Amino acid sequence: MRSDGDTWDIVSSVGRTALGVATFRAVETERRDPLIHDEFARWFVEAAGEPRFAEILTDPSVIDEQDFFLRMMGPRTRYFDDYFTDAAAHGVRQAVILAAGLDARAYRLDWLAGATVFEIDRDTVLEFKNKVLGDHAAEPRADRRTVAADLRENWPATLTAAGFDAATPTAWLAEGLLPYLPGVAQDSLFERIDELSAGGSRLGAHSGPAGPGDLQRFRTFIEARMQAGPWGSDAPFDLWYDDARADPIDWLAERGWTVRGITVPELFASYDRPMPDMPDLPPELAALRNRASFWTAEKQHG
Repeated sequence: MRSDGDTWDIVSSVGRTALGVATFRAVETERRDPLIHDEFARWFVEAAGEPRFAEILTDPSVIDEQDFFLRMMGPRTRYFDDYFTDAAAHGVRQAVILAAGLDARAYRLDWLAGATVFEIDRDTVLEFKNKVLGDHAAEPRADRRTVAADLRENWPATLTAAGFDAATPTAWLAEGLLPYLPGVAQDSLFERIDELSAGGSRLGAHSGPAGPGDLQRFRTFIEARMQAGPWGSDAPFDLWYDDARADPIDWLAERGWTVRGITVPELFASYDRPMPDMPDLPPELAALRNRASFWTAEKQHG
């Protein structure tokens, strides 16, 4: 369970979810028809030595091939890879990855000359990540700058101290983040992003269940499948907040951002991947798939 000011490392609490994402990216990378190439993901999982994810990395068949989270990782990662590629094609040279976890896009993607990529996360996560990358002598393809900060606190000051320029258009990313923030912190996050964004800035994000009822139904449905799933008995949904918060898509649109969203079925279809088979999905949860869960936004004025 979460508490105000709670902390974690790479194998506990929120940090463990980043390790899970790295595991699924490694599995996707090693498919015969991968949507992404993230050779760094395996390094992180091997270095962490977390038993459940090490087992999956050794033998992905221990998870049902139809597992939603396993199948989601390819389309989800590719969607945000393409988001950054499109931003670069429009001349954006500054990026901020919020709650970066074990994201290796500073090393994987083709950035414009002179591009700077800021990665914000807790110090313990960044220290682990930097050690693994250093042990493998990895070289980023952009000017990568790590920013040790808690997104529930005054992270803009730390970001600015690291060289962030609010007068320069920025590509922001909030992937796998929003449900892990209290409602007040999420609303504050978007207020700060808006304040720090010059005209032409972009934002990529995806949203989880929208409210307490959705989250509880989602948790009840998933719990029966946990033991055979990628997380074992340690569900990441217990780390989510379900308190009140503004709808970020509506909030941004009211402030001069043009938002384009797609649903989960549209995401799978856009990369020619079949949706995982979930025949017993309750109607009220099936309805969640018709919401724009993945979205990008562009600020039209400063």
